[in-house]
Amino acid sequence: MLKRLFAPLGMIFTLAVFVLPVADANASDGSNHHLIIHVDDNDALKMNIAMNNAKNVTSYYKNKGETVQIEIVAYGPGLMMLRPGKSPVEGRISDFAGSFDNITFAACGNTMKGMSKKEGAPVTVYDFAKVVPSGVTQIMMRQDQGWHYLKP
Repeated sequence: MLKRLFAPLGMIFTLAVFVLPVADANASDGSNHHLIIHVDDNDALKMNIAMNNAKNVTSYYKNKGETVQIEIVAYGPGLMMLRPGKSPVEGRISDFAGSFDNITFAACGNTMKGMSKKEGAPVTVYDFAKVVPSGVTQIMMRQDQGWHYLKP
């Protein structure tokens, strides 16, 4: 008897804990879907794959009449993606960033501090990139908010 009573309650609890937070995260900015893309290699191929993934996901949901927010987070050696004059994808990234209103870039503040100390001069990133305190914690925060994670 108790099993019959607690089984439905267990399912309701599971839904409340795991599904509702994701629904709330999705509802907070009006988008149907959310994706965080992780770039931590100074590798033009991987950086281009990250941008291609973002473009393809955007097209997929646009064709379905749905919206998606995508954030590309760069840290460690991957921060080079966002450094003017040093980016391995310099020829593409500025045009790419200006072509999508649903795709943003985040630069790790910790990596910027470390690179600045090593280079003996302040490290800058493209104006379209926002600086976050930590790339890893930015990814964790987004996952806590229900965002899907991708590392190309």
